[in-house]
Amino acid sequence: MSQPSTAAHDADSHDLIRVQGARQNNLKDVSVEIPKRRLSVFTGVSGSGKSSLVFGTIAAESRRLIDETYSTFIQGFMPSLPRPEVDAMEGLTTAILVDQERLGANPRSTLGTVTDAHAMLRSLFSRLGDPYIGGPTAFSFNIPTTRASGVMTGPKGEKTVVKDAIYLGGMCAECEGRGTISDLDLSVIIDESKSLVDGAILVPGYTADGWMVAAFKVVVPEDVPIKDLTEEQRHDLLYAEPRKIKLEGINATYEGLIPKIRKSMFSKDVEALQPHIKKFVEAAAVFKPCPACGGTRLNESALSSKIRGKSIADVCAMQVTDAAEWLRTIDEPGVAPLVAGLLHLFDSFVEIGLGYLSLDRPSGTLSGGEAQRTKMVRHLGSALTDVTYVFDEPTVGLHPHDIQRMNKLLLDLRDKGNTVLVVEHKPETIAIADHVVDLGPGAGSDGGTICFEGTYEGLAKADTLTGRHLGHRASLKESVRTPKGQLEIRGATSHNLRNVDVDIPLGVLTVVTGVAGSGKSSLIHGSIPASEDVEFVDQSAIKGSRRSNPATYTGLLEPIRKAFAKANGVKPALFSANSEGACPTCKGNGMIYTELGFMETVASPCEDCGGKRFQALVLEYRLGGLNIAEVLDLSVAKAHDFFSEGESKVPAAAKILERMSDVGLGYLKLGQPLNTLSGGERQRLKLAMHLGEKGGTYVLDEPTTGLHLADVDNLLALLDKLVDAGKSVIVIEHHQAVMAHADWIIDLGPGAGHDGGLIVFEGTPAELVAKKSTLTGEHLAAYVGA
Repeated sequence: MSQPSTAAHDADSHDLIRVQGARQNNLKDVSVEIPKRRLSVFTGVSGSGKSSLVFGTIAAESRRLIDETYSTFIQGFMPSLPRPEVDAMEGLTTAILVDQERLGANPRSTLGTVTDAHAMLRSLFSRLGDPYIGGPTAFSFNIPTTRASGVMTGPKGEKTVVKDAIYLGGMCAECEGRGTISDLDLSVIIDESKSLVDGAILVPGYTADGWMVAAFKVVVPEDVPIKDLTEEQRHDLLYAEPRKIKLEGINATYEGLIPKIRKSMFSKDVEALQPHIKKFVEAAAVFKPCPACGGTRLNESALSSKIRGKSIADVCAMQVTDAAEWLRTIDEPGVAPLVAGLLHLFDSFVEIGLGYLSLDRPSGTLSGGEAQRTKMVRHLGSALTDVTYVFDEPTVGLHPHDIQRMNKLLLDLRDKGNTVLVVEHKPETIAIADHVVDLGPGAGSDGGTICFEGTYEGLAKADTLTGRHLGHRASLKESVRTPKGQLEIRGATSHNLRNVDVDIPLGVLTVVTGVAGSGKSSLIHGSIPASEDVEFVDQSAIKGSRRSNPATYTGLLEPIRKAFAKANGVKPALFSANSEGACPTCKGNGMIYTELGFMETVASPCEDCGGKRFQALVLEYRLGGLNIAEVLDLSVAKAHDFFSEGESKVPAAAKILERMSDVGLGYLKLGQPLNTLSGGERQRLKLAMHLGEKGGTYVLDEPTTGLHLADVDNLLALLDKLVDAGKSVIVIEHHQAVMAHADWIIDLGPGAGHDGGLIVFEGTPAELVAKKSTLTGEHLAAYVGA
């Protein structure tokens, strides 16, 4: 009998993903070999082409090839994906993308529903809940309880008369499973201390001596402060049903203020309202917990069934670590596999650093980093191997203490036999890579080439922008600024905060830090009142259509259009893709969008204008040798040079472009759609809009997100510039370079969830490093080498 061959098998030789001639976006004919079943990190400045290579080429081609394995019939129901611009690719495996896209903000979507934890809990309560109220649907806040009566026809045509057949669901009928109901904040609508003639009604357009208020003066005493009105008069003013009255001899219809403004302002699309009315509507419309279900989303029946004294709503309201402890007390052989599955899920949450969340947390309120880690939970226990996992900055929103845990998870995924590709800027994660690919040397058209391939040690010695900055450390300031006042927060109890009192100094750079889930955002966003003087510059999506781009959003297009019009002796409207100059086929979109109803919308470049968005006639008009489409294709840095001198000099445009360069967006193209920007880019674009303003307090939420090590210094210089211009800057941040550069640090903790919510340190960075009394202090001391 012949012995099995010990020679290497050909099948084992396919251990590389090969990319040849990639030209997606700004990539310049890139060829690269990436080892399989290893952890590869892609780094480089923002806009250097990392995402174009990893997401736009490798992951996109993997998905396209998998889609092609389905039958033609099924492919007919799927969006047809274009092939990435690349000469050849070999050795691809199935790619699973774990990105920072926010989870769907459906009002009924919670952490429990997106991770299937709620589905498993519903099964558990339907088996063990006392009293028994029905199957799993009886505990679902997505399904209402319905009754039906009439004739029911069976499968063979037999008819049965049904009286009151009940189909059980757990949805609260009052709030329809949302947990909140919309209400109006009366303090924004009326000033109780004033009378009608003094201007008690604060609604825009309702002036004390105007026609809108005249009717109220007929029904209610006009010179009595609102707080002194009788119960009946107050009801008449605010909630009266429509009725006929005589107003200055004219028959008129009188209606209470609240129903009147509900119809005229609150029932309309907020985006379509005038700016001052929109601002009023957003301030006056508040959501409060539903009084019927107490915010639990469930009806009485679902809340009545309990296991060990806890209803399903009680378990969902616990933080995951506590829910896991409660689950360990259940010892019923009949549900052992279900309990084991739930415990594994809960333990995965804790392992990934999300143990402080509760299952009833609305999914739309999770940050980008939390959303990415929630998606990771699904893959941790997966039996799949030989898969390519693609991560987009998995350390976003993580304290240095939490980054160590994230690194362990990435290594665990690799050690199961998977290929892990990570786009990352943090040195702590680059350091654990088996293979590093550094793209650059610059951003946009100055990037798109590979500057270095090899090990972390090799990168540290390499003469690339990343290599030179790997060992770079920001040092503690020798002297800190003196505050010019303070912002008082007293008795803050939002989310997990435990009656926190703190004074935030004004006129300096204050950094609020602490482990993920310690209460930083709750303290700043939940306790600082939104006044005229406080500007929150966050990473949320910028409202606007798919036509919006940096040029339209910043107001940059206005002076550019006027300059083109003046140079060519025509109307400015011709140089707007939203007005007369638009290509008639795509109506200035540049893309033709095919709405396919129940499927994803498919976008393809317009054949008439080639995606340029303008009609051919407009493209013949030039300014400084370029037409409007070519100007919109320029990067911010190149456009700044173009509009700064020569016949194309436009000072107003150059000023806006300079601000955009100051915030590190020099590589961004003027015409790039806003919906393609990352969270960090959106935040920096908003910041650029505020740079020219005087005074005020700015609250920034993790401005280092997506920033290369080399750009962090530019950001610190920008923050200094803001403070030196008389502004107060409050930054929620984990990056040690920003902490070291602060004038004042507020550290929350000591842990996450109910183990956090306290101020564990207030003072200068030097004092924090000297004491090393908190997790942040230990990591910062190690960072500055103290």
